Amino acid sequence: MEIIVGTVVLKENKILMVKEAKKECYKKWAFPAGHLEKNETIFEGAKRETFEETGCIVELKKALPVYTYNSEDKTVILMQFLANITEENKIYDTDEILEKKWMSINELKKMKANEFRSYPIVENVLNDIEKQNVYDLNVYKDLKNI
Repeated sequence: MEIIVGTVVLKENKILMVKEAKKECYKKWAFPAGHLEKNETIFEGAKRETFEETGCIVELKKALPVYTYNSEDKTVILMQFLANITEENKIYDTDEILEKKWMSINELKKMKANEFRSYPIVENVLNDIEKQNVYDLNVYKDLKNI
């Protein structure tokens, strides 16, 4: 099993997207996201991945539904959060990301499915945002010292 955490960063009715540099998804657009690291909470991981991939410091506002899917030899759990930007920097991890760009929902909807790393994820997230299918962050509890 693999846990992926990330954000959907909103600013002025636009969403921050990243264009991947990794070989398996080269030049594909995605929301900032990545693997949860050992001893990291999902909140910390989502903020860290967003900073590494965009240079932006964010504040998590709401939780999106949890998505699960099967990928080759494992089950993937994707946890994403709606976030507001608190600090925007121009520096980000150029080994993983070719470009970052603010896009409107309409722009994203007009793009072709093959332009995204995972079109079903983008499609579901956009639908959840439009339908306000979002949750308070307290739906997740961080249990300490078990």
